Amino acid sequence: MLEGYNTMDTLASLMFGALIIGLLRQKGIEDYRSQFKYLTIAGLISAVGLSAVYISLFQLGNSAGGVASDISNGGAIVNAYVLSLFGQPGQFILAAIITLACFTSAVGLLCAGADYFHGLTGWAYRNWVILLGALCALVANVGLSELIGLSIPVLVAIYPVAIALVLVTFLKGWFAQPRLAFRGVLTVAFLFGCLDGLGAAGMAMDGFAFLPLFDKGLAWLLPTLLACIVGILMRPSGKLAAEAA
Repeated sequence: MLEGYNTMDTLASLMFGALIIGLLRQKGIEDYRSQFKYLTIAGLISAVGLSAVYISLFQLGNSAGGVASDISNGGAIVNAYVLSLFGQPGQFILAAIITLACFTSAVGLLCAGADYFHGLTGWAYRNWVILLGALCALVANVGLSELIGLSIPVLVAIYPVAIALVLVTFLKGWFAQPRLAFRGVLTVAFLFGCLDGLGAAGMAMDGFAFLPLFDKGLAWLLPTLLACIVGILMRPSGKLAAEAA
């Protein structure tokens, strides 16, 4: 599960979802039912495509024993695997595939990020695209292994918030006070996620070892689920008084 954080699929899906909603509104599709239909279609297409990718990677990992040795990341494994099967022409094809795949993700995320910060600050959308693109290009060139090492503590800290956001969105209809429940659940996920993030960064966190699943980097999971249960059970004081009467 922690290795799955590195894909950043959940984080990207939140941004792409917001981007798709914005595009639908630009085309005059404002009602919830129609937006839900188109988002469902987009989600199913994405799920099928990602399933094909990850099932292929599972098979690659299952059959790549001995192909690559002394490797530092998954990219090196894929490269060595393709080289062993298809030679150098296969590496050119792999490079083209990865370039196209990353290009679409980069465009979508840059558009979503620039649109968000444009709405937040009022600064020109074009300027935000250029700035974010330059920052991404700078960070991307530190190398894959170094990038993974830098990003893991951050991802371990913020991914619980993203997962909790998806969870409370599905549970929205069950919460008596949705706004309060959202804030409470996300705050709990963030605080406990920070503990996991500090541990992943190499800081001594022995004082929190008593927390369930802390040694697995999942100290946030049970408190977040508990916060969801509290949010479901919580009732406004007025409603309690009405029920008592």
